Amino acid sequence: MVNEPTRRQTLALIAASLSLPASAQTAKPLRLVVPYPPGGPLDIVARTLADKVKDTLGTVIVENKPGAGGNLGADLVAKSAPDGQTIVMGAVATHAINPWLYTRMPYDALRDFTPLTGVAQVPNVLVMNPQTAARLKIASVADLVAYAKANPGKLNYGSGGNGSAGHLAGEMFKSQAGVFMVHIPYAGGNPAQLALLSGEVDLTFDNLASASANIKAGKLKALAVTTAKRAKATPELPAIAETLAGFDVNTWFGLFGPAGLPADQTQRLNKAFTEALASPELQARLATLMAEAMPFTPQQFGEFVKRENAKYEKVVKASGAKVD
Repeated sequence: MVNEPTRRQTLALIAASLSLPASAQTAKPLRLVVPYPPGGPLDIVARTLADKVKDTLGTVIVENKPGAGGNLGADLVAKSAPDGQTIVMGAVATHAINPWLYTRMPYDALRDFTPLTGVAQVPNVLVMNPQTAARLKIASVADLVAYAKANPGKLNYGSGGNGSAGHLAGEMFKSQAGVFMVHIPYAGGNPAQLALLSGEVDLTFDNLASASANIKAGKLKALAVTTAKRAKATPELPAIAETLAGFDVNTWFGLFGPAGLPADQTQRLNKAFTEALASPELQARLATLMAEAMPFTPQQFGEFVKRENAKYEKVVKASGAKVD
């Protein structure tokens, strides 16, 4: 005979299960692959999203699969069954830069995925060593362009490595401004920032979140953000596009499923994640990263990724960067 406490617990569990949408009543949890190590912006946002959508999609397991600049984790999802149970937090690197940077790619960034929605974009910022800026009388993007044109090759810029976002932003800047600056690659964003702080390099195109503390402390001089419009986190900073029309570089990330994902599954996932992005919890989390939500319909996101892919084809080829 079943005792009363056990009976009540069983009924409570059944009731809780029935209260969930049918899509959440599944024994198999949703697998959200993050193709980068734990602790970064993508990972932080992925885990916040996973917690937020559990009431509509059920349990979401975040799985870190770093390697090959994000290609390993993205490829895992590209080769998964299109059943709506495995998705990836792709990024500008995995879906727009790497296809042109890597000599061999294990997947096709456009054909092997079903776009679900954009998640967020994080602005980069053009920063200079303040002493260098003062010595050269550079207080704006226009000043920088004028000095670089008058002194070709005398300025240098650091980045986190060949093919990094900072490197490609610098190459795009050189191309659109019609200037030449020497590129100095470092083994990661932190060494590049230290080189800038010490005056070893003149400027960098850094991540706004990682540069903000030094900007506020006066250790770095911010000239402009690299996004098409001013960033919500720093409305006082102009966009480079206000001087160089059409300039637009940012670190974005979004959700993809494997190619062939049924339309109903695509819409179900899009609805759950875009609603989560509008929540106060996600907005607050993104604000701490100086990121802005980027919700799209699946069609809008697909078109956005195609434009980014085409844009970076030109930039990467012009830079000459390659990874074997």
